[in-house]
Amino acid sequence: GTVLPSSVASTIQLAMVVLAVVLLAGVGSGWLVAAYEFPGRSWLAWALVLPLSMPAFVLAYAYTDFFDTSGPFQSWLRELTGWAVREYWFPDIRSLPGAGLVLGLALYPYVYMLARSAFAERSPSLAEAARSLGLHARLVWWRVTWPVARPAVAAGCALVLMETLADFGTVTYFGVDTLTAAIYRSWQGLGDRVAAARLAFVLLAMVGLLVFLERRQRQRMRFYARGTKHAPRALLEGAAGWRAFALCSLPVVLGFVLPALLLVRAW
Repeated sequence: GTVLPSSVASTIQLAMVVLAVVLLAGVGSGWLVAAYEFPGRSWLAWALVLPLSMPAFVLAYAYTDFFDTSGPFQSWLRELTGWAVREYWFPDIRSLPGAGLVLGLALYPYVYMLARSAFAERSPSLAEAARSLGLHARLVWWRVTWPVARPAVAAGCALVLMETLADFGTVTYFGVDTLTAAIYRSWQGLGDRVAAARLAFVLLAMVGLLVFLERRQRQRMRFYARGTKHAPRALLEGAAGWRAFALCSLPVVLGFVLPALLLVRAW
């Protein structure tokens, strides 16, 4: 009884952190790749999917080993500054935000792939009509482009949240007391099958709610039509193009390249 409220609260908080990460990385990179032409776009279009090949608990191990108090990064920081361990503040990687960031970096490709496809199939004529009526470019995106992509993004977010609710390895490694961890502890650790069944029922109810909300989102948006062919991409030149490249590269670097290098280094 006392475990349930804290486990539900931790699960919801973790889901919110993961959702924020996947929306920023997935929708942002999906829009840039689908709507613009910039240096490295064709490479990034498939590279942004690479974090799916890196399990979240592997990312957890790599980042914890590198950023922990005894890890290389903080050791280098202490050597550089002369500080002792307790003389400076450094964010704790073994925390709920740390687990949410790692899970978000591992799972954002679900949202990215669906968002990119939806943005690519947007109708250029609708946006042109809205601009001809005097609507600002940002409002055109929010009122015309985003509603077309929203059902696809909602489906991707539902997949991500289900993966988050089901995750055990990452949350256990970070010491986050989610429903999944509480179910395992109640059944295997305490031998209390009744408590485990109650926690599992709550988890199942949360998954059912996600499925319901995703289906309702699709039904509400069924009147928005997509284009029959991909919309043309606008060319970004100079600094704007390289900014787009940097923004799209960041999820790839944090979700695949850096963890892979850290694992090679540790090996």
